[in-house]
Amino acid sequence: MFQKTEVEDVSSRRKLLVSAATVAAGAGLAAAGAAAAPSKAPAATGTRTVDSVITRDGTRIHFKDWGSGAPVLFSHGWPLQGDAWEDQMMFLASHGYRVIAHDRRGHGLSSQPWTGNDMDTYADDLATVIEALDLHGVTLVGHSTGGGEVAHYIGRHGSKRVAKAVLVGAVPPQMVQSPSNPNGLPMSVFDGIRAAVLADRSQFFKDLSLPFYGYNREGAKPSQGVRDTFWAQGMQCGIKNAYDCIKQFSEVDYTADLKKIDVPTLIVHGSDDQIVPIDTSGKASAKIVKHAKLLIYEGAPHGLPTTHKDRLNADLLAFLQS
Repeated sequence: MFQKTEVEDVSSRRKLLVSAATVAAGAGLAAAGAAAAPSKAPAATGTRTVDSVITRDGTRIHFKDWGSGAPVLFSHGWPLQGDAWEDQMMFLASHGYRVIAHDRRGHGLSSQPWTGNDMDTYADDLATVIEALDLHGVTLVGHSTGGGEVAHYIGRHGSKRVAKAVLVGAVPPQMVQSPSNPNGLPMSVFDGIRAAVLADRSQFFKDLSLPFYGYNREGAKPSQGVRDTFWAQGMQCGIKNAYDCIKQFSEVDYTADLKKIDVPTLIVHGSDDQIVPIDTSGKASAKIVKHAKLLIYEGAPHGLPTTHKDRLNADLLAFLQS
């Protein structure tokens, strides 16, 4: 499943940096006393290559762009990356759609900036990708935190470029318990996640993969490969970026964003989601988004894009064709 061809393993980012530093040091010694070359000007906002785009603060957002046809753009969950959508992308690209998935800032192969790890910036980064690729009539699909990103993009930038929206196991309206969300999860849950990320995020991601995919349920058939992929993608996320993002998926209230969604919207949620409980998320969002269609996958876990990929692929295709 893990198909980052640009890297051979999750430590490659560090290896490349070390190699680059070694080469640079050697070159510096060889050229001692020579005049310094003029510095290269930073890339302009929206500058793109075949697989990346530069945002207004200089962050490089990596993406992959497959196929041709009506565009579908995928936003991934925490702490994953665009590759988490590979099953859906492979399927839809093979059925005549153009599919795009970006790595959120700090995740995957994107830059790992110290700042800007907030939902406003995530939504603006998504806007930069959409504008750089000149997407119109795009269907936005978001899983978990990515669902918040999709909702906030529409709330912040409008739907003039958007044809449809899909929220899968998505965090809106709000996860944490608050006066307006009395049935939410207590803050102690998210404080525990923050503490675990700082203490030993590698082990935490390994442990999290069990309930994420429902592998801790009786009768489940755990896939070590799926769990390893979850861990590998999680470890490519910068620790500061992962830490900051916890607040974004837990504390942000997306109610106002959901009210602004004015395109056909499909909401998919597993009834046994142990990460983002359905009652305060999928079911609640379906009551807020105008004319939303709610599909409940009985017994499905949070990671249903993997565990229930065939069903989700069929439902996505039917929604796109409707």
